[in-house]
Amino acid sequence: MKRSTTTAIIIAVLCGMSSLLQAQCIESPPGSGNYVTLNNEPCPNTIVTAVPFLRITPDARGGAMGDAGLATSADANSMHYNASKLAFVDQDLSVSATYTPWLRALGLQDVYLAYLSGYKQIDENQTVGASLRYFSLGSISFTDELGQPLGTGRPNEFEFSVAYARKLSEKLSIAVAPKFIFSNLAAGQSLGDVEISPGIAGAADFSITYKTPVKMASGESMLTLAAAISNLGSKISYTRSVNRDFIPTNLGIGAAWDFNIDDFNTFTITADINKLLVPTPRFSNDPEYDTDANGIPDYKEQSMFSGLLSSFGDAPGGFSEEIRELMYSFGAEYWYDKQFAVRAGYFTEHPTKGNRRFITLGLGLKYNVFGLNFSYLVPTSNQRNPLDNTLRFSLLFDFAAFDVEDDEG
Repeated sequence: MKRSTTTAIIIAVLCGMSSLLQAQCIESPPGSGNYVTLNNEPCPNTIVTAVPFLRITPDARGGAMGDAGLATSADANSMHYNASKLAFVDQDLSVSATYTPWLRALGLQDVYLAYLSGYKQIDENQTVGASLRYFSLGSISFTDELGQPLGTGRPNEFEFSVAYARKLSEKLSIAVAPKFIFSNLAAGQSLGDVEISPGIAGAADFSITYKTPVKMASGESMLTLAAAISNLGSKISYTRSVNRDFIPTNLGIGAAWDFNIDDFNTFTITADINKLLVPTPRFSNDPEYDTDANGIPDYKEQSMFSGLLSSFGDAPGGFSEEIRELMYSFGAEYWYDKQFAVRAGYFTEHPTKGNRRFITLGLGLKYNVFGLNFSYLVPTSNQRNPLDNTLRFSLLFDFAAFDVEDDEG
């Protein structure tokens, strides 16, 4: 399906530029850092980054549990959430493939996210993993400012990542996952006399997992705690300008509690808290918006490390606004005989920081070599979600099951 648009819209919207279209806001009371609309409602101040596709939950299992996955049991999709979980896998080799339709509610058929990931155990203490994420924005007809056609293109983005996970003890593991990011949104086009080129960036994920059994009168249980800093890397630009955009560096902290009820029934509850480690935008009428008067907002001129450190205390509204930047995911998973799973979850963020709120539901099936997961998203706010009422699915292949079958034969 082709969509006609101008090059300016492609660059301003898809590249994640931080010149946001904000409602008219005033500081009230003056000097407080608290901005409200003319109706005296809190002003939206969403953090915007380039290449936001890196933060899209790529698998149907996590997608069915409110996008939670930092501390859940390890599988091939752990590459997205927390690669250090891979050190605790109990299978030798596994691969997963996921297809996620995007904006399907608008009738678009050629916009989607595809994700391929897997791992291989080296020994009982070491595991390596890899993943490939591809985001297609479909076919777009480019036009100039006067509406004259400039040809068509197929904007797309991808990320390739590898990981090394290692146990430091029976309960603790760490991992590092370097990655390459490529974003081709309007290459070959131009905005005025500025030529557009693909954006390229390098980054890495760092993660840690701690697992410990918890004794309970009703049976065995396992508590997992995890933390990950993802997409820590260079800023990105689609032109030769020194004005570059932040990629979505993120800090996630998660916990999961697994209950082995009996030989046939297991139940897991999990929760994640996430925060973007990039500067909070300033409103254009804020005295600290552009103190050097060079036309570039000061928060955008910070280096990657400076932006990361300042992100814990740079919100115009102070500590209360920093708390509003937290995103919460809650999920639950029930397995019967390790073959059939039912999942549910909830995701929420503050109305001034994106206002995404949705319920998720899902099912899982596993039989010998193959596993199949489904998820479905139901929005609970007036903020539209690209996955509104969309069914997505993941396939998992456990190649270690072939060895079991051969031994039995």
